[in-house]
Amino acid sequence: MSTTRHELLHAFDLLLAPERFRDYGPNGLQVEGRTTVRKIVSGVTASRALIEAAIRAEADAIFVHHGLFWRGQDGRVTGWMRQRLGLLLGDDVNLFAYHLPLDAHPELGNNAQLGLQLGLVAEPGPEGRFGEQSLGFIGGRADGSAFASAKALAAHVEQVLKRPVTLVDTAPGAIKKIAWCTGGAQGYFEAAIAAGADAFLTGEISEPQAHYARETGVAFLACGHHATERYGAPAVAGHVAAQLGLVHEFIDIDNPA
Repeated sequence: MSTTRHELLHAFDLLLAPERFRDYGPNGLQVEGRTTVRKIVSGVTASRALIEAAIRAEADAIFVHHGLFWRGQDGRVTGWMRQRLGLLLGDDVNLFAYHLPLDAHPELGNNAQLGLQLGLVAEPGPEGRFGEQSLGFIGGRADGSAFASAKALAAHVEQVLKRPVTLVDTAPGAIKKIAWCTGGAQGYFEAAIAAGADAFLTGEISEPQAHYARETGVAFLACGHHATERYGAPAVAGHVAAQLGLVHEFIDIDNPA
């Protein structure tokens, strides 16, 4: 089966509601390709490696979290930008990118899907969200139990994500209330502390967060930007592909970040 580029864009927009967000770049169709779409490849970032892999996989469209265009970037089409655009335009492949809307979707987004992988569920209603634009999730283990310690939580995350975690372990006891926000959301740590979290999980750590953790007794876990954002794109693209009768393939380009 197939659909049109316009119908696919409409399906993504209807699901992710990008108009609700103040974002760092354009959400939706970033590069226009062929009109008819039969296969979608999803990935985290519109890197050259992903574009090349999608072309080999005979994709008509690529769906990513990190697109090509960001607010304030150099607008010249040279170097790496020329290479990526050249591949997309040369093979007539559509590129769809959704940043904050993909983080925020309550069931299929990055935060929801990371929670699913880790066995965490957000509290119902507004109490389960925190931070700017209510992007962060806060709750606990799906079975209602607590982690014995921040080290136990870190070990669990490492086992699931299959990568080392940077842990600032300052929590005095068991970890019951957990806040999380994928990617580069270390700036949400203060809001997580204010929301009453025992621990906060995100992708990255910057210099201030270690001090905040030591001074507040709230554990901080940096679990990898790419590693925490591997799950939303395939969930959304797979959902829309099934809805429209399209073929979907997730291609994970390894990234140590």
